[in-house]
Amino acid sequence: MALEGSLPQQDARSRRAALFRESPSERLRRLALGFAWAAKPERIGGLPTLGWRWLAHLLAAEPGLPDPEKAADIPYGFAGFADELSVATLVEAYGRGLFPFCHVGPVKWWSPPQRCVVPVEELHLSKRLRSHMRQNRVSVTFDRDFESVITACAEPREGKTPLTWITPTIMRAFSELFDAGHAHSFEVWDREGRLIGGGYGVATCGVFVIESQFAREPNASKIGFAVLARHLARWGFALLDNKLMTENVARMGFRDIPRSEYLAVLKASREVISVGRWRAELDPHAAEAELR
Repeated sequence: MALEGSLPQQDARSRRAALFRESPSERLRRLALGFAWAAKPERIGGLPTLGWRWLAHLLAAEPGLPDPEKAADIPYGFAGFADELSVATLVEAYGRGLFPFCHVGPVKWWSPPQRCVVPVEELHLSKRLRSHMRQNRVSVTFDRDFESVITACAEPREGKTPLTWITPTIMRAFSELFDAGHAHSFEVWDREGRLIGGGYGVATCGVFVIESQFAREPNASKIGFAVLARHLARWGFALLDNKLMTENVARMGFRDIPRSEYLAVLKASREVISVGRWRAELDPHAAEAELR
């Protein structure tokens, strides 16, 4: 596995404080849209449970991380509230199958009853995407510009509701996780050196948990993701984890597995953990040739 040592922060906190910001109007918009999102028919039934659990947490917070196997039977598997998102806490949480997610209110831990995954060797690429990769018109790097990637992932998407869970709090927490060598980004660059796509996620126990991706040109993030998948297969990872099913990942071969099966993979693959910066070993053409 191509690894590089962690780089010094060099005023990273002050730089990120200026970069990871949310204006009052942006915050108000997120809160309004977040409440509307939570009030949709498929989710509104879980609000009373969340409310009572929050009150109980305020009165007597339980120490440590919640048990992922005891997640509430409401949409997406609510497990508990996150009082802090330190590097140590996030590393332990992902190793136990938990992840943070929140639009409004306190950050929450989730453990879905069904986990959307694909074995890294079984990722399906369309003929069109393979054709784009063989043309080698873009370059793919790892861990070169995490801050730009997570900022782009948080930006509103054209034609979609401008609601994001990637708040400044999440940005800072995952940037520190990146500094510690547990979170990773992939970047896709055009021939002029412009960042046109990318994504980031967390490596834990033989699993790469996908947090978010973005694309400024068609197929950009898909190419980067495919190159990343080829490297993960080379490095001994077992699964790519998208958390929840979407139409896009279903077309790439992702499928739902029970929570218990997912947790078993984590327990069986605890030795497959890499800490440090990743470095790309293959270009898109070479990666496409291996993903067959």
